[in-house]
Amino acid sequence: MQKKDRIIVHSDINHCYAQIEEMKYPGLRDVPMAVGGNEEERHGIILAKNDKAKAFHIKTGESLREALAKCPQLRILKPDYEEYMYYTERVKDIYREYTDKVESFGLDEAWIDLSESTALFGSGMSIARKIQNRVEHELGMTVSMGVSYNKIFAKIGSDMDKHKGLVEITRENYRERIWPLPVQDLFYVGRATKHKLAHYSIETIGQLAQLPQGWMKDRFGKVGELIWWFANGEDVSEVALSSHQEQVKSVGNAITAPKDIKSFEDAKIVYYVLADSVASRLREQGLRGNVISVTLRSTELTWFSRQRKLAQATNIAAEIMPVVLSLLEENYDFSTPLRTIGVTLGGIEKDSGMTQLNLFVSEEERHRQRMLEETMDAIRDRFGFSKIQRCSLLKDRHLTDFNPKEDHVVHPVGFF
Repeated sequence: MQKKDRIIVHSDINHCYAQIEEMKYPGLRDVPMAVGGNEEERHGIILAKNDKAKAFHIKTGESLREALAKCPQLRILKPDYEEYMYYTERVKDIYREYTDKVESFGLDEAWIDLSESTALFGSGMSIARKIQNRVEHELGMTVSMGVSYNKIFAKIGSDMDKHKGLVEITRENYRERIWPLPVQDLFYVGRATKHKLAHYSIETIGQLAQLPQGWMKDRFGKVGELIWWFANGEDVSEVALSSHQEQVKSVGNAITAPKDIKSFEDAKIVYYVLADSVASRLREQGLRGNVISVTLRSTELTWFSRQRKLAQATNIAAEIMPVVLSLLEENYDFSTPLRTIGVTLGGIEKDSGMTQLNLFVSEEERHRQRMLEETMDAIRDRFGFSKIQRCSLLKDRHLTDFNPKEDHVVHPVGFF
């Protein structure tokens, strides 16, 4: 007996942050508006925009300066992540009334497995339409949806029509609907892979799908083979239960500075704030890491990253900072100023309180430093982040006057 196909929905809250702001303040629907930070201090990039702003060719990810050059009257709102988390969870609460298999993909997207829900609520398409109507009626927001028999095609379907679209991709129509699309619409096909495929005159999903099975694996390894299966509609990854939480693989923080970072000393004082926040977040979650990465983005919008593995996992800012500064000093000369800097700890493990003895490190000193930083955490939690800071941060308050734990939320991004 042939196994029955699953019914997977991918839902995407259209231009999420901007739509939530419009829901709260309906007058914003009548003006070009974007969410993206402080326009006076050029603090950040465009995170979302409404339809009026889209008409001026405002793009997500471009700097506020670039967006304002296209549309001087653009209304820019500072993001309110706490509000966005609240309202996106209310949307997902509606999804959860139909199934317990709701897997978040960032704040605004989710996969919903309705395979076991049809007996109670009707067909997959009718349930999807009910959900769309409820979200609009109860919360004043619109969602686009794709319905298919796997997660990959459901996601592509939701991207086809961003204005409360509802697209169904089946085994019977996917060659007609999916195969003509550009190859970069598939998961794992980024810019580099796209260019490599173009070298072989492969530009559509259909062209990739019709290659011999081993061709992609021979040239792109295991990921290439996975992409080939995706193109042919073979994805068996499950939609996680709502209660399922992926193991944390890294903890990091980054900031787009309110002014250009032109020197090592400028970068150093900002990194002190970021390292404090990352170490604190690790301790809060009972974690530590042994791979430190620094990420830099110049004013010419080029990205640069370097990492180093530690002999001993840590969640102590005083141990993170020397490595960060060493990576920075060895690899960047500041001939071009920096706009964005970040630090991430990978190689995450549970902080059991036990560490391998290191002849070159005093465990007594480590313990003393950790107790000091935990005391700082407690003071900041009670009185605010700015109530206790390093004296060196006072050199340039314009660069360091931000709360890295509240103003710079790192969103979890789930996958298979």
